[in-house]
Amino acid sequence: MTTETRKAYLLAAERAVQLLATEEVANGWEKESVLPGMSVGGLAGHLARSVLQVEWFLDGQVVGAEPVSPVRYYARLVDTSVPDSALNVGVRARSEETAAAGSTIVAEQARAAWQRLAHRLNKEPADRRVAILHRPGEEMLLDGYLRTRCVELAVHLDDLALSVGARCEAPEAALAIAVDVLVAAARDRHGDQAVLHALARRERDVDQVLRVL
Repeated sequence: MTTETRKAYLLAAERAVQLLATEEVANGWEKESVLPGMSVGGLAGHLARSVLQVEWFLDGQVVGAEPVSPVRYYARLVDTSVPDSALNVGVRARSEETAAAGSTIVAEQARAAWQRLAHRLNKEPADRRVAILHRPGEEMLLDGYLRTRCVELAVHLDDLALSVGARCEAPEAALAIAVDVLVAAARDRHGDQAVLHALARRERDVDQVLRVL
């Protein structure tokens, strides 16, 4: 599982690095993306952070807290579909902070981080933990965190490609991880009966329970 997760993550991160370096992204940097309230540059910054943050979190200090699972990482989130929720305001602020460096530098930073991670991840043990720096005191197992980054890369590769009219999506392995994590999060959040309705009886799915993000 460890090898497969890290390989899937690195393949998806490589796809993000490639998209970030395109003229379509650079030319559309200041334009509105398909996500309300977020520019193409902000969305690109958010995508880049799924590469950059892995390094940052690996370098963070861990204290031995009980690790959060990738499923709970998403299942506990609230107001994910509310544009002005505290969650989304924070995401946009961090994304725009990264994007402020400009398209060229963001693309270069992401590529450099991906190249370093391609070597570094192979050397990290299966029980390696990382500090979730924007949630002080919180930790995840490295491979659990990489599964959440597969979710983010899969979702936002699609968002950014659509925003700039490019053809790009996550590799199949990362897509499979993303679907697995998000469906499990929906089950955790709403229970299996509600998820069954969402999958097989859409007319009874009044709460859109498969909408995790």
